[in-house]
Amino acid sequence: MWAIVRKDLSIERRTGEMITSLFLLALLVILLFAFSLEPARLRGPEFVSGLLWTTLLLAGTLTLNRSFVLERELGAWTALALAPVDRGSIYLGKTMANLIFLLTAAVLLLPLIALLLGTKGIAPTPLLPVSIFLGVLGIAAIGTLFSAMASRTRAREILLPLLSFPILAPLLIGAARTTAAGLAGEELEQIGSWMLLLGGFDVVFLTAGWMAFDYVLED
Repeated sequence: MWAIVRKDLSIERRTGEMITSLFLLALLVILLFAFSLEPARLRGPEFVSGLLWTTLLLAGTLTLNRSFVLERELGAWTALALAPVDRGSIYLGKTMANLIFLLTAAVLLLPLIALLLGTKGIAPTPLLPVSIFLGVLGIAAIGTLFSAMASRTRAREILLPLLSFPILAPLLIGAARTTAAGLAGEELEQIGSWMLLLGGFDVVFLTAGWMAFDYVLED
């Protein structure tokens, strides 16, 4: 698993392709909202949270679409399928690499959004990083699995959002709610059910991806 993580991070360190495209698209979405809506409507924690997750979803889809492109284009897919390792660990390695890319984007984008929108009333609590981590982990877990499935088709750029967006909807609602609460200084008791939803979502889809990746790789 860690060899896959090191390989993906090493390629990204040399090319900067995924992080650069992710960050530029995210910046475009943020600027579009910042200059098209009235400033008074942009300054609450709820709007910052919603914009963060909308941006991560759109920009993350672009990144996740590239997850298996190199393996497909350079013929490494067969090598992965024949490698004498647990195939679930390949899925976990890819998910971990995507998690790192998306977390990096979230850490950079959240203060940028708050700064550009002039957000007020923010009192971050420890719930904020936990909420972001659980939400991003869910996007990485589902996106990596569906990216592997879509990578064998010509319409992978269309197929990935078609497959993943309906499943990601409850995760994104929960992530937006808990992130807004973490920004506004709410207590865990007020959003405990949402945090449980995020944690349960991650466990279910990480397990499903780990178990199903054997069949995805065979196809």
